[in-house]
Amino acid sequence: MGPEQLDNVLQQAAQAFDVYRVVGGARKAAFLEAIAAGIEAITDELVPLAQAETHLPEARLRGEIGRTTGQLRAFAALVAEGHWVQATIDTARPERKPLAKPDLRKMLVPLGPVVVFGASNFPFAFSTAGGDTASALAAGCSVIVKSHPAHPRTSARVAAVITTVARATGMPADVFQHIEDSSIEVGQQLVTHPVTQAVAFTGSQQGGMALYRLAAQRPDPIPVFAEMGSVNPVVVLPEIIKTNTALPTILAASIVQGVGQFCTNPGLLFILRGDGLGGFLTALGDAIHNSAPGTMLHTGIAKNYSIKKANATAQAGVEVLGTAMNAHDDTQGVPTVARVHARDFIRNPALHEEVFGPFSLVITCDSIDELREALAALPGQLTTSLFGTTAELGQQAGLVAALQKRCGRMIFNGVPTGVEVCKAMQHGGPFPATTDARFTSVGTDALYRFVRPFSYQDAPEALLPPELRNDNPQRILRCIDNKWTTESVLA
Repeated sequence: MGPEQLDNVLQQAAQAFDVYRVVGGARKAAFLEAIAAGIEAITDELVPLAQAETHLPEARLRGEIGRTTGQLRAFAALVAEGHWVQATIDTARPERKPLAKPDLRKMLVPLGPVVVFGASNFPFAFSTAGGDTASALAAGCSVIVKSHPAHPRTSARVAAVITTVARATGMPADVFQHIEDSSIEVGQQLVTHPVTQAVAFTGSQQGGMALYRLAAQRPDPIPVFAEMGSVNPVVVLPEIIKTNTALPTILAASIVQGVGQFCTNPGLLFILRGDGLGGFLTALGDAIHNSAPGTMLHTGIAKNYSIKKANATAQAGVEVLGTAMNAHDDTQGVPTVARVHARDFIRNPALHEEVFGPFSLVITCDSIDELREALAALPGQLTTSLFGTTAELGQQAGLVAALQKRCGRMIFNGVPTGVEVCKAMQHGGPFPATTDARFTSVGTDALYRFVRPFSYQDAPEALLPPELRNDNPQRILRCIDNKWTTESVLA
C-alpha cells in the first residue's frame, strides 16, 4: 500500500469519526450486537479457515469465537446503559462570594481514529474484531485494523462481516477499515500519521516499543497501548506441596496449554525449599515428559522458541527436569521444564526473559528473603500467582505486597492461564508487560484507553450532549453536585 492510498484510508477514518463520535449508545450497541451475530453466523466457515492458518485446534477456536462475540455484546450492553461516560455536573452558584461559581459539566469523549495491530496468537479475540476493536468502537472511535500476517484470510473474512454490518446498521462509511499490507513501513506510517490518535498492539516487546517510540516522537505524541509479554511468575510455598499432590500436574497442564502460546503462560516457578521439594520436582518433570509436542502458530514462532529454550537451558546452573518427545517437524514446540537455584537466577538476566512457548524454569529458593530477592530482579508482569495453604498465605502479607508491585493481577492457588472477560479483569501490568499499567486490554474497562475527559463551562443547554443536559433524557447515572443520581438537574 502506497503512502497516498494509506493517507486516503486515514482521511476517511477521520471523516467517519466526525460522524460516529456522536452516534447514540443505543445505535452503537445495535452495531456491536450485529457484528457479534454476523461472526456467529459464519462460525463453521471461520473455524477451518483459522485452523489452516494457525494450526490451533477446533475446540480452542470455537471457544475463542465465543469469547470474541461475548466481549462485543458486553461492550454493547455498556454503551446502551450509558453510565460509562462518567457524567459529572457541578451547577452554578452565581451568588457565591467573592467569585461566582460557573456551571461545569464533564464527561468522557472519544479520542479519534484508532489503529489496531492484530495479534498472532489470538486470530479472533485479539485481532480484527477483538477486544481492541470492540472497545474502540464502543468508545465512539473509528478503527483501522492492520491484520497480522499469520492469519490474513481469517482476518479478511471477519473484516468483511464488520464492513457489511456497518452498512446495514447505518454507521458512517469507513468507521471500520482493514489493511492487509504486512510491511513494517505501513505500520510505521499508520502510527505517525497525524490523523491517528491512539494505537493498540499485542505482541513482542521489540515491536511494541518500536511503535511506542514512533508515537512519542510525533509533533503531537499519542498513546500506544501495547501488551508486550510476561513471564508470569508463580510462587509455591512449602506446605501446599505436601497437601496438594495434584499441583505438579496442574502446573504442567498450564505450561503446555495452547503450546505455551499465551501471554499468561507460567514461565517461571519460584519454590521455597521444603521437605516435599524433591518429589514435587520429579512429578513436575514427569508430567512434562509425558506431554506431547504441539504445532505452534507458525514456523517462525517455533524456531524462536527452540532458540530461546536452548539458550535458557545452556545457562550456568540450569538443569533440565523433564522434556517431551522430539518434535516431528519444525513447526512443533517441545514442552520442557528446567531448574536453577535462586543465586544463579538472580545474577543472570538471561534467565529472566520470556521463552514464548511450552517452557518453564523452576527457581528453588532457600529462604523467604532469597525468594523476595529473586522476585525483585524481575520487571513488571501481567500476572503473578501464589500457591499456599490458608495458614501459609496468612503469614505472607509482605510477600503479597511485593508481588503486587510487579503485576496487574494476582492469582491465589490458581494458574495464570485463562483470562475472564469481565469488568473486574485487569489485563495489563507495569512496564515492560505493558506501556501503561493504568489500563486493561480485557474487559469492558478496556474502553477507557480510547477516551479523554472534556468539560463544558456555562454552555447553553442546546449545545450540551444528552448525557449532560438538565433533563437527563437517557436516565443515566450522573454525579450532580457530588451526589450520584439518575434524576434531572433541578432548576
